[in-house]
Amino acid sequence: MRRGLLLVLAAGAALIVPAAAAERDKWDTKVLAIVPKPGYPAHAYVHPNGRIYAGTYDNTSGDSVASRVFEYQADGTLLRSWVVKGQDLSQPHGVQAATSDAHGRLVLLDKSPPRALVLERGSGRQVQYAEFPPGSIPNYAAWGPDGSVYVTDYGQPIIWRVPPGGGEPKAWLTDDRLDGGEFGTTGIALAADRKTLLIATQSEAGGAAGNPSTGRLWKVPIDGGEPGEMEELWQSRPVDGPDGFAVARSGNIYIALLAVNQIAAIGPDGAEIERFPQQPGTGENGSEVPFDSPSSARFLGTSLIVAQQSYFMGDPSHQAILDVEVGERGLPELIPANAGPRDTEGPRITRIRFTGKRLRFKLSEKTTVFKAVGRLRTASGGHRRVSIRAHGYGPGRASLPFKLEPKGRWRVKIRARDVAGHRARVRRTVRID
Repeated sequence: MRRGLLLVLAAGAALIVPAAAAERDKWDTKVLAIVPKPGYPAHAYVHPNGRIYAGTYDNTSGDSVASRVFEYQADGTLLRSWVVKGQDLSQPHGVQAATSDAHGRLVLLDKSPPRALVLERGSGRQVQYAEFPPGSIPNYAAWGPDGSVYVTDYGQPIIWRVPPGGGEPKAWLTDDRLDGGEFGTTGIALAADRKTLLIATQSEAGGAAGNPSTGRLWKVPIDGGEPGEMEELWQSRPVDGPDGFAVARSGNIYIALLAVNQIAAIGPDGAEIERFPQQPGTGENGSEVPFDSPSSARFLGTSLIVAQQSYFMGDPSHQAILDVEVGERGLPELIPANAGPRDTEGPRITRIRFTGKRLRFKLSEKTTVFKAVGRLRTASGGHRRVSIRAHGYGPGRASLPFKLEPKGRWRVKIRARDVAGHRARVRRTVRID
């Protein structure tokens, strides 16, 4: 049944805004980046910092290469990447850069083993946030207003809830209408009222909601932390394969249709407004890379950032991040103040170097205050004092003006305080000859 459905689908088949965005026509599409090996990007997450993060997902032909997370500037320039640690490479594996937490750290959803990780972008440190039961395929995530994170499961008819701060996921919503067999629950987002989840299913292979080849969008209220009544908002056409989606400030929803290579625009009332391109199957979008299994959509300014896997064709030149102009802005993502792991440690200050004119160092996380004070006892018995102070600095490598003169033996104190109020202090003796 599931293999048959795959064949049916295949056969049916405040951010940085680009300067020219206002001059682009609706649905104008351009290529931001071709995603390097291992490829197969299923979700391109637009971070509050304006950068784009794409994880590499499951190679349908199989491989033994660990998944990676790539970081791009808004113009598609590749900045760096991280290898995902601890994967079972003997099994189908892949990772989604799903969201970010209150400290800007990335929240990753891993397929093998099924888990949620938090990636510190500065240090590259990866910490487990939640472990899902065997058989789960954590797919997309959205924060709830209380700091819980709700996670769709591509392999089971379950919406998981990870409690604030992380820990053991609980089955928040179990419903046969979420059973899509191999093509189950996909995108999830918080609606504008900040108390209703929008959830996409790619198919109805379980048969609970009608035609097994159609997908749906559902509305589920978060009623005091418990799920309210699940209601259908929109039903796809047969073999569309709806996947990840983005919500506009207007309430319009833009959803990637993986199997027919289109993007559908759906109104707040669930009425389908239009599709791009109009003809299903070809994916011709006016750019040098056609739609080829478009898998997700996120807003960047007035554009949709679309990741596509080339799931059926496996064409590396189509495994890309695309920029699709839609002429309206997205609903800002809700990231509660307590979203992510509880911060119990102070920032780490490492790789400290003095050049005589600059202080160079590395911070493990963003700080609200960074301060360095140097003191020198002069030959006449007096003191010389030099200090710097910076706000909102880090994470990562940094360099600040810090001129130590005259020559002599300086005593330097470096202090930092992170957003949670935790402090770090380092002392150094520096000889300037």
